[in-house]
Amino acid sequence: MTHSMTVITPSEQKTNIYCPSLTAYERRRTITINIGDLPMGSDYPIRVQSMTTVDTMDTQGSIDEVIRMVESGCEYVRITAPSVKEAQNLENIRNGLRKLGIQVPLIADIHFTPNAAELAARIVEKVRINPGNYADRKRFEVIDYTDASYAAELERIRDKFIPLVRICKEYGTAMRIGTNHGSLSDRILSRYGDTPLGMVESALEFLRICEEFNYYNIALSMKSSNTQVMVEAYRLLVQRLDEEGLKPYPLHLGVTEAGEAEDGRIKSAVGIGTLLEDGLGDTVRVSLTEAPEKEAPVARALIERYTSRTQHAPIEPIDHCPINPFQYTRRDTREVYNIGHLNVPRVIADYSNIAIQQLDDLKSIGHFFLPVPDKWAMNDQGADFIYTGKQPAPFMLPNGLREILDQQQWQTHAERHNKFPLFDVAEWNAATEISPQLNFIKGNIHTFDLAFLEQLSGKNNIVLVLQTDNAHAMPEMRRFFYKLTELQIKVPVIIQRAYRTDLEDKLTLYSATDIGGLLVDGFGDGTLLSPTFAADAQHADKLKSAASYNSIAFGILQAARTRMSKTEYISCPSCGRTLFDLQETTAMIRKHTEHLKGVKIGIMGCIVNGPGEMADADYGYVGMGKDKIALYRGQEVIKRSVHSSKAVEELIELIREDGRWIEPEEREILV
Repeated sequence: MTHSMTVITPSEQKTNIYCPSLTAYERRRTITINIGDLPMGSDYPIRVQSMTTVDTMDTQGSIDEVIRMVESGCEYVRITAPSVKEAQNLENIRNGLRKLGIQVPLIADIHFTPNAAELAARIVEKVRINPGNYADRKRFEVIDYTDASYAAELERIRDKFIPLVRICKEYGTAMRIGTNHGSLSDRILSRYGDTPLGMVESALEFLRICEEFNYYNIALSMKSSNTQVMVEAYRLLVQRLDEEGLKPYPLHLGVTEAGEAEDGRIKSAVGIGTLLEDGLGDTVRVSLTEAPEKEAPVARALIERYTSRTQHAPIEPIDHCPINPFQYTRRDTREVYNIGHLNVPRVIADYSNIAIQQLDDLKSIGHFFLPVPDKWAMNDQGADFIYTGKQPAPFMLPNGLREILDQQQWQTHAERHNKFPLFDVAEWNAATEISPQLNFIKGNIHTFDLAFLEQLSGKNNIVLVLQTDNAHAMPEMRRFFYKLTELQIKVPVIIQRAYRTDLEDKLTLYSATDIGGLLVDGFGDGTLLSPTFAADAQHADKLKSAASYNSIAFGILQAARTRMSKTEYISCPSCGRTLFDLQETTAMIRKHTEHLKGVKIGIMGCIVNGPGEMADADYGYVGMGKDKIALYRGQEVIKRSVHSSKAVEELIELIREDGRWIEPEEREILV
């Protein structure tokens, strides 16, 4: 991780604009593509799609599942066609649905099998191909290509791909050229490396062939399980399309193998929501390791946030991007106490509306009092600070938890040398007493004006708490970070967002978008996620909300790859290729490994979503046949054909061999 901002030249600043506006919400203008009777593009609403999980050869099972998906709000349905026989059966599924009056467009998902794609393109409304494995077999070889040998490879791709282009054009079939970060070809990796640029070039190789044949009924995607890589790749794709004079094709948005439950929703929102904020994206698929009908409502909740976004309060416009939006660099700040610079982003728990009554009230934010041995302990998601506002804690807090008070309470507190004050700008300007170590000042882009910012020069005991009331929240906050970057002001900044406690899934999605969208650009030195309670909220309910908000805050930092506090599971959402029950298996693996902080485990249903799609994983658990599992260390297969009854045990042994295994009881609570 780099900690110094990349210097951007004036000419680069102009080419770094990757969306219609960095400050005013506006959908990116695209061409319209026709997918059955449901067109896609910027002239139409952002569409929702998902993918079936049953075996494609199970005709009735597929029909039943598609019906459930459509009823849940799915507008396009993707079905895997790993070989010719599944491609042929798409016709039976399609006919069965049409007889029931269900006209949902179907999409064939193709990997490795051009002949299946060519057949499916005559049957369904759209085919998805992966340029990393449509014409290539992955051998994980580094090849030193000359220009001539590279051109010969491209000619080989043309020969395999042109027949599909011609069929799609003849039958009016749409196509998605969908790059996956984890399945880039050896050719692309050898020339461009494992980079967003390589992902983009992988798609452009195929896209240029399509344009040569005047075939434009195309959507594009740049999916990854790493949210930073995913966001950078989509941005770079848009910029490259414009730079090369290619058509502005619609974008399919998705985070590969996001996982399940809260983590899956957070990760999806960090990736997808960040792009939607900038008007990028024309169809969304949220990949959860859950039943496919659970995906569409989550996608819909993400999308609906933007239906009236254009009416937001104005934000000072900007005609250049002062950072490199195609490469992650953390904004460099000075270190204040334990915030900023090389420190991981801090989590502040908001108890300003929760009266602390007893020691157990801090369990919600990961701090536990152990009567024997009469000590405080903290788990991996123990908050770093607690903001108590006007209600100071009535007892001494644990060493790992520092208290923040409103400045009036701080000034009169007997232990103020162990506490930290929170000011607003007016209070700060009038202050006669401040903390020599750490002062928090809250405000927004308007109260943190130029006159105020000029006061900060050289001060090493101030941290800003950035707020916003703008409906276009993330871009307004980002605009402030741009200003700090341009002025070279290195004050650390905590990102504060407040949300009602009754939002359910939307709480996770909105907070992950607003905060995660800043973190993936290297902005933010901590989070303050504030619950807004109903007037009649009870103390026990408030503590439950505190636990939820604390978990979400740590989840956002993890999903944005800025602070790893728990095991990460890169698990695919299941499809007709899956060789075991993914939800059950993921739960089983989680049960045995969820205490391994920072370890990334890929759980893939088949070899298609195997070593490639879990590109980020430290270890992999991949289906390779009935009751047979392959175990990976990174991209390397270590054990093949392990019986599923022993596979988790063998996975643990592999982690143990690497010295990364900890017995669960050893870290139950870290004293």
